[in-house]
Amino acid sequence: MTRPAQTNAPISRTAMAYVLAGGRGSRLMELTDRRAKPAVYFGGKSRIIDFTLSNALNSGIRRICVATQYQAHSLIRHMQRGWNFFRPERNESFDVLPASQRVSETMWYLGTADAVYQNLDIIEGYEPKHIIILAGDHVYKQDYEVMLQQHVDQNADVTVGCLEVPRLEGSAFGVMHVDEEDRIISFLEKPKNPPAMPGHPEKALASMGIYVFETKFLIEQLKRDAADPNSTHDFGKDIIPYIVKHGSARAHHFSRSCVRSTQETAPYWRDVGTVDAYWEANIDLTGVVPELDLYDRDWPIWTYGEITPPAKFVHDDEGRRGQAISSLVSGGCIVSGSSLRRALLFTGVRVNSYGSIENGVILPYVEIGRSARLKNVVIDANVRIPEGLVVGDDPELDAERFRRTDKGICLITQPMIDRLGS
Repeated sequence: MTRPAQTNAPISRTAMAYVLAGGRGSRLMELTDRRAKPAVYFGGKSRIIDFTLSNALNSGIRRICVATQYQAHSLIRHMQRGWNFFRPERNESFDVLPASQRVSETMWYLGTADAVYQNLDIIEGYEPKHIIILAGDHVYKQDYEVMLQQHVDQNADVTVGCLEVPRLEGSAFGVMHVDEEDRIISFLEKPKNPPAMPGHPEKALASMGIYVFETKFLIEQLKRDAADPNSTHDFGKDIIPYIVKHGSARAHHFSRSCVRSTQETAPYWRDVGTVDAYWEANIDLTGVVPELDLYDRDWPIWTYGEITPPAKFVHDDEGRRGQAISSLVSGGCIVSGSSLRRALLFTGVRVNSYGSIENGVILPYVEIGRSARLKNVVIDANVRIPEGLVVGDDPELDAERFRRTDKGICLITQPMIDRLGS
C-alpha cells in the first residue's frame, strides 16, 4: 500500500528516547542506599525519573528505553507500575534494560556510552530515525521536539542540550565553548577550573547530559569507541569531544525548549543531587507561587498513581489541632492533632498528636509518634519516628544521631532511629 508523503510530521514520531538511569547519586547519602538516584521520591507523589519520562511522552516520543544498573529494583518496580501503558499495536514501546552482561559475562555497563552500545541490537530492532540520549536524574520540563528539529535543521552530527550555570559550579558538568552560530568548538568534561562564557565571566555553558543523534551515525560512533582500548566509553569524556574535534557538534540552549506555565517566570532545571538541594527543591513547592508548577495540566508529570483515600486532618482542641499551613499533603495521609508548616508529605504519612513539623520533607508511609517536634528534616520512606523526638533545636545532638548537612538539614533513616535505642 502506498501512503501519501507527510509534510511537517513531528520528528519525535520516528525518534527514540534512551534514558540513562543507572547512577547511584552518592551525594544523596543514605537516600540512595536502597534505590538509584532516578528512583528517589520527589514532589509529593513522583520519582525523579518521572520528569524525564514525562518530557519524552509529552514531546510525542513513543519509543523509550531505560538503562538501569545500581540498586535497580525500586526503579524497575516503579516503571512497571506507572509506565506500563505503551502499546505495541500503536507502534509504542517501553523497554527496561538492566545491566545484564549481554556482551560479556564479566562486563556491566562501563560508562554512559557503553550502556547504549551493549543494547544496540534492541535499538536497531526498532529502527528509530533519531535517538535522544537523556539523563534520568534531573527535575525539569522540556519539549524535546524543539531540540530534535534544531538538530535536523542544522544537519548536525550531535546536538547537546546546555544551560548557563555559575562558573564555579561548572566543575560538576561538561562545559563547552560555542561560536556565534552555537557550533561547539571545545568540550571539557567536569573541568577543575571551568572556562567562562565569552562576555559573561561569572557564567559557564554546561551540558545537561542530553544528546541528539541520527541513529546510524550514533551506531558508527559507538562501535568506533568500543574498539578503542584507551576510551572510558563515556559520552561526556569520549564521544562528544571526538565529534567536536572531527565533526559537527551544536549546542541547544535549554531556554529555547523549556516548558513553562503562566505561573513559571524562568526556565526551571534542578540537579537535586545533594541532601540540601533535594530538601530545598521539595520545600520550594510549598510556596505560594513556586518556581516549578506541578499543577500545569498542559504538561502533566506522569507517574504511578497509587489508589489512596483523601488526606485527613482531625482534632480541633487547643494544643491538639490537625492543621497544615503552606504545605503539600498527599493522599492517604492522616494529620492527627499536629501542625504542619512548610511541609511536604508524600503518600500515606501518619502524624500523631501534640507534635509539629516545620520545613520537613516526609517520604511515603512514615509514621511520626506523638509529641515529636521536627524542623529542617528529610525523613526516608517507612521510618517510624518515636514519641517525643525533637530534631532541629540542638545542632550538635542532631549531628551525633543523624546525617546533618552543613546547612542544617537532617536526613533521618530507620537504621539511624534504631541506633537511638542501642
